[in-house]
Amino acid sequence: MRTVVLALLLAAVAAAAAKPSVADARAFMDKAEAELLDLTNEAQRSGWIEETYITQDTETESAKAQERLIARTTELVDQARQFDGLKLPPELAREFLLMRLSLPLPAPHEAALRARATAVAASLDGSYGAGKYCPNGDTSKCIGIDELDVRMAKSRDPRELAELWAGWHKIGAPMRERYADLVKLSNQGARELGFADTGALWRAGYDMPADAFSADLERLWMQVEPLYRELHTYVRRKLIEKYGAHAKRADGMIPAHLLGNMWAQEWGNIYDIAAPAESYKTADIGETLQEKHVDAKGVVTYGEHFFQSLGFEALPATFWERSQLTKPRDRDVVCHASAWDVDNDKDVRLKVCIHVTTDDFTTVHHELGHNYYQMAYRTLPFLFRNGANDGFHEAIGDSIALSITPEYLKKVGLVDTIPPPEADIPLLLRTAMDKVAALPWMLVVDKWRWEVFGGEVKPEHYNDAWWRLREKYQGVAPPVDRSEADFDPGAKYHIPSNTPYVRYFLARIYQFQFYKAMCDASGYKGPLNRCSFYESKEAGAKLNAMLKMGASKPWPEAMRVMTGEDKADAGPMLEYFAPLLTWLKEQNKGQSEGWTVSENPQKSQ
Repeated sequence: MRTVVLALLLAAVAAAAAKPSVADARAFMDKAEAELLDLTNEAQRSGWIEETYITQDTETESAKAQERLIARTTELVDQARQFDGLKLPPELAREFLLMRLSLPLPAPHEAALRARATAVAASLDGSYGAGKYCPNGDTSKCIGIDELDVRMAKSRDPRELAELWAGWHKIGAPMRERYADLVKLSNQGARELGFADTGALWRAGYDMPADAFSADLERLWMQVEPLYRELHTYVRRKLIEKYGAHAKRADGMIPAHLLGNMWAQEWGNIYDIAAPAESYKTADIGETLQEKHVDAKGVVTYGEHFFQSLGFEALPATFWERSQLTKPRDRDVVCHASAWDVDNDKDVRLKVCIHVTTDDFTTVHHELGHNYYQMAYRTLPFLFRNGANDGFHEAIGDSIALSITPEYLKKVGLVDTIPPPEADIPLLLRTAMDKVAALPWMLVVDKWRWEVFGGEVKPEHYNDAWWRLREKYQGVAPPVDRSEADFDPGAKYHIPSNTPYVRYFLARIYQFQFYKAMCDASGYKGPLNRCSFYESKEAGAKLNAMLKMGASKPWPEAMRVMTGEDKADAGPMLEYFAPLLTWLKEQNKGQSEGWTVSENPQKSQ
């Protein structure tokens, strides 16, 4: 009997000794983060080379680096399950959660399937970067998306715009089968990580249940939808006045090719069509910069100086040595603007093909927001070196860009005088044609993907579902007939690159919350849309306090540090555009507001 009791006691002691402890979990995480840092840096460097020097070899190397990162992350997530049920300190528990959520492209455990997933992902990204429209099939006159963007912005010939639109959208069709394969492989990887599908994994990164997050997005959309509908009604009328039958549809929708952007995403490029009659002319920053002979580096310097005026440090010397600021003449590159943190320390870079325009002046401020965020949290544990959520990352630079007011432009010598208050409407309209017009588009991209990942939309209905959502939320229609032979989602960078997109919708909301908070900190009094906190160290201190938190706390806590509130709210955005909304309602009197959703959304008329 005594022997049995002793054996049981020894077994209990052995079991207790084998059970992982908090110290074991901490040691595991420290080792895991060191490995992930090395593998992430390797993948970042390979990705940089692939996007700035597109060849079959660079695609292959990038895919291999991504595969190694995905494989090891997946293994570490599996190994971390030994700590399930162990009560961990909040910070450590968050690191385990973030590791589980760290893969936008989850891939199957099986090596062959994982390799296929990363290879397909790299090929889709490469297909977009190398995509071109060759008018009349003439390969000597092919045009990439960088030049197409410029033509879509400047042309006022509806037939040419339709040709450019249809020509670029042809690049999507060859991606269709590969994309369906990627969805299948990615979903398998997500399920192996414990999620219903890839969309559910993405939505889990917002510190709330996936369904609650989707509902919160709809809440925010309902706040801003009345403003969007008034803007849509006004711009539609102006387009009909300009283009007549080319713009007029019985269902009230706007043909997508007439809005100055390949995806009808932002409408600011057609401000000249929508501008109020006999109004103050809004400053063309790009024109002024060109007159001053400012080059691409000079455009970036303006953005750097804004952050320095708030108390932030200068960009590292390596930023200027290693960034891609203009399109090389000798090779294909991905021109889509992006900010890179190549070593998760101070090797920050921009990858962009700058044209000295108003839009690119703003884009640079946006992208530098990423770089300054990256440098602010660089000393945190690796898994905390990220935004509080991805919407925060997108919002930082945009909140700075909102400070590009006439007052700021005068201080930096880009305008001579500050217009009177009656000039606000043209400027607000120009701003809304980008920031407000983009809101439904920013919902559509991921709503479509979530339906695809969730199995509600099958591959044979990809294009139909895409246009149904665009009709419902945007009120836009294709300029030429579409069918399931097309794959129009593939003509937008973020689909083939597998980059989550709802972050941009959140950023549109957050940026006005951040902007208002920094205006308040600077001591500004007056209409919100006229505030610039340039040179306010108080505003900079408030911003930096949030940036330094990285992802170390749930995003509502980071929001509270900046704004005093712990939820997303479109109220500051509506306050900013309040004068415009009043004006739009006056302009739209007697007009039929909204649009009718059609039975066949792929029909051009």
